[in-house]
Amino acid sequence: MNKLEKFKLKSINENTLGYFSKTTDSSLIEASIYSGFDFVIIDMEHGPIQTEMLKHHLMATSRSELISIVRVDSYDSSLIGKVLDLGADGIQIPSVTSVDQVLKVIKLSKFYPIGERGVCRFVRSAEYSNQDRNVYFQKSNDSIIVIQLEGKEGIDNFDDIVQIQGVDIIFVGPYDLSQSLGIPGQIEHPIIIEKITELQFKAKAKGIALGTFCDTPHMLKHWRNLNLGYLAYSVDIAIFMEKLKEINSLRIKKDL
Repeated sequence: MNKLEKFKLKSINENTLGYFSKTTDSSLIEASIYSGFDFVIIDMEHGPIQTEMLKHHLMATSRSELISIVRVDSYDSSLIGKVLDLGADGIQIPSVTSVDQVLKVIKLSKFYPIGERGVCRFVRSAEYSNQDRNVYFQKSNDSIIVIQLEGKEGIDNFDDIVQIQGVDIIFVGPYDLSQSLGIPGQIEHPIIIEKITELQFKAKAKGIALGTFCDTPHMLKHWRNLNLGYLAYSVDIAIFMEKLKEINSLRIKKDL
């Protein structure tokens, strides 16, 4: 069983844990391999990452068990093929609202007979043509697709989206969901928790992992106990800053 197969199985039956990365330094990506985290979401939607930086990030993770997911900027982005050519283990597509958009993602990210992804064997993911072409095509079609639903329209279409073959994980963005429900930023509001909990049971029934974002330990524990399979905890830069504040608090506190 390869690492993608193990990750997919773990995300359905247990929990996987990762974080969002906005760093431009591949050594931080490499260091996170030793953390025990399962995945990293390299953020090309809200981060400064360009394809040249991305290549080095993916090279850092390629010989490890850390799963590299790249969040691109939209469901019809030209980045979808590019990041997969560079060797990303999977893609995360933001702001999805409809079945048609999901089908477009599959078309752009999979080779025949599943999709119509542009073919070039002289890319990093094919070992620059060293890999047998048939092995490459088959392996590439195992890449992970994470569909990110952020607004009310996407949530309303959840029952149809969860039926689509080829979707591995559905990620519910709590901040955008809270805004669409009229409670912006209140990601721990009972309405948000109730809605995500409801979707978890629906996804589980279809054998698809559900994921969400959290940035506090108690919410991480809450979603882990509910068996959400794909948990993204905070952002690398924020985690770094919080740890610095924690260390600084030790300096300024006096023993009683």
